[in-house]
Amino acid sequence: MNLVGLVSAVSPTGITAQRKYLPGFAGSECLFCPLKFPVSSSARMRPTRKAGTPLKVFCKDYPRPELESAVNFLEAAQFSASFRSGPRPDKGLQIVVAGAGLAGLSTAKYLADAGHKPILLEARDVLGGKIAAWKDNDGDWYETGLHIFFGAYPNVQNLFGELGIDDRLQWKEHSMIFAMPEKPGEFSRFDFPEALPAPLNGIWAILRNNEMLTWPEKVQFAIGLLPAMVGGQAYVEAQDGLTVKEWMKRQGVPDRVNDEVFIAMSKALNFINPDELSMQCILIALNRFLQEKHGSKMAFLDGNPPERLCMPIVDHIQSLGGEVHLNSRIQKIDLNSDGTVNHFLLSNGNIIRGDAYVMAAPVDIVKLLLPQQWKEISYFSKLEKLVGVPVINVHIWFDRKLRNTYDHLLFSRSPLLSVYADMSVTCKEYYDPNRSMLELVFAPAHEWISCSDSEIIDATMKELAKLFPDEISADQSKAKILKYHVVKTPRSVYKTVPDCEPCRPSQRSPFEGFYLAGEYTKQKYLASMEGAVLSGKLCAQAIVQDYDLLVARSEKCPQPEMTIA
Repeated sequence: MNLVGLVSAVSPTGITAQRKYLPGFAGSECLFCPLKFPVSSSARMRPTRKAGTPLKVFCKDYPRPELESAVNFLEAAQFSASFRSGPRPDKGLQIVVAGAGLAGLSTAKYLADAGHKPILLEARDVLGGKIAAWKDNDGDWYETGLHIFFGAYPNVQNLFGELGIDDRLQWKEHSMIFAMPEKPGEFSRFDFPEALPAPLNGIWAILRNNEMLTWPEKVQFAIGLLPAMVGGQAYVEAQDGLTVKEWMKRQGVPDRVNDEVFIAMSKALNFINPDELSMQCILIALNRFLQEKHGSKMAFLDGNPPERLCMPIVDHIQSLGGEVHLNSRIQKIDLNSDGTVNHFLLSNGNIIRGDAYVMAAPVDIVKLLLPQQWKEISYFSKLEKLVGVPVINVHIWFDRKLRNTYDHLLFSRSPLLSVYADMSVTCKEYYDPNRSMLELVFAPAHEWISCSDSEIIDATMKELAKLFPDEISADQSKAKILKYHVVKTPRSVYKTVPDCEPCRPSQRSPFEGFYLAGEYTKQKYLASMEGAVLSGKLCAQAIVQDYDLLVARSEKCPQPEMTIA
């Protein structure tokens, strides 16, 4: 698939419109930041805004939470340490990894830690895959998605620590903030008290919020969740065959819980609605958020992901002897007579050989590149069930500073939008004291992915007029658009619909020396950045475990030297 370049145009209104088209199957946190707007503590903690009283936006980051005592964090730390402390190979393997998103970067990083030489190949001219970003002619960045780093991401949090970049996460107050559609311009909050342990802090946050759910609805919801609390992981996994709405009906949970909570959660987790999403996905998220004190605490990266997160990983890989190459698109996987991989053929004609091979591309690209003779094998044929979900990321720069917002992620509860944030407040690199830049996730996007950018912006502005009734109007008679970017991803993370779980492959394939990495592969964090990083660690672990077998294979069938132009 080819990357179509950036198309720029100036509309008759003077608005600069720039579009980024991703490949058809391409790829949803600094410590204390002194930037702030004066605001009273009472205004900051008020759960809703009284009509006619504009909010004052403040910008204040919070200290990094104490994650190190969490069981999942400790397990992830031990997993990372195993690559550094394990036996050193007599001769490091040369591992070809295709795809420099988080899964590929993670795979290569931990292989390098274990003493091997990863050769990381990225098809495009930018790192990050589903967290890629680009700089426009004005020097402003626009991203593939609005990325949030949760406290419940133990492998991601360990990765930041291992790279020495913990200070690049801007932690926000421990709250979840929802727009109130029936009260335009107002918000409802779930505030998690620092003094209480999990799950009491989460229970307190829910009980204290009386605007979204009534007490009878909270009780019915809690009763519906009891089997998950008692049954644990086995119960959670057994719900994979049910949609969220089907599970709610079975458990007697009121429809308003879906309308008030689950629609927003479903769109934030997987860009789809509760009538499609597997309930397993919701239960996994709730389990992490309720069982870990800081699990639902959020952070923003302090700048663009390619430079602030991906480049430190690349620097680490290269410091240990690994290689990273951009503009290196895989055209074909060529096989030996026994069905194992002989080499990767690049679109520029180069042949890349190694002791083992990893495909860390999105599942839809993997399916396109599978050799024909592999497609009937169950391990690969099951991939047909896994399909990337479309998503659109919208960035709008306004001519003024919007006041009706927070220094946080906001759940829009709009039929067209998922979550959004004023990145001119939440992110240090994007900070602007005079103008707002809203970054919004447009989801579900399947009916909009083929629409023009102007149609998407018009629809977005109509929704924003409800979220900012005093400041934004659809006709721009209030705040005016200076420019916008629309980034369309026709195939993003895999669509977590019922009965997908049995189709997710392990990282080790049936063919010796060939491995998979990606959020769609078997790991417990589903379609997320945490899932991508964990899949890379699991892939690297499988290769390290197969060291003797791979060495024997290489000695039996020595490969010619590879060249990358």
